[in-house]
Amino acid sequence: MPDLLSLHLDLLDSDVRTVSACSVGFIDHSAIRLLCERHPRLAANLWRTTLVDASIFREWVVNVGKRQALGRVAHLLCEIMLRMEDAGLASDQTCAFGVTQADLGEATGLSAVHINRTLKSLREKHLTSLVNGQLTIHDWEGLAFLAEFRHDYLHSARNNKTAEFMSMH
Repeated sequence: MPDLLSLHLDLLDSDVRTVSACSVGFIDHSAIRLLCERHPRLAANLWRTTLVDASIFREWVVNVGKRQALGRVAHLLCEIMLRMEDAGLASDQTCAFGVTQADLGEATGLSAVHINRTLKSLREKHLTSLVNGQLTIHDWEGLAFLAEFRHDYLHSARNNKTAEFMSMH
């Protein structure tokens, strides 16, 4: 639910956009509020979703504010891979990746030229490759280390790769 924050705010202070074709459904806020009143477990799950979103927002403040270009992009690629795995849309560290370099620049606060150089560096380090709309991570541990990536901010029970790696080092 991409605009769950607006359930309790009069004004949504950001836009919601897609980078690829998708189907969108709308549910009136009054209907959601009524469901929450009648089904407390649903309300708790929606509240948890909002808290996870806030956790992700905080991580991205750190990502854009603290990390250099290589770490920022590496972090984004790690997050995307884990989210795609959670959705069942990744296999053998490969997933569809239909974003442009301009999209990556917007997500990381970097210019298209800087993104191009950064992707080249990741490729030369044999960490990742982007070919024909497919992202492949060749060295998860190396990419996660470079990104200072910890999966815990995503609050996903299914993905323990980074925790396993960090506990070994």
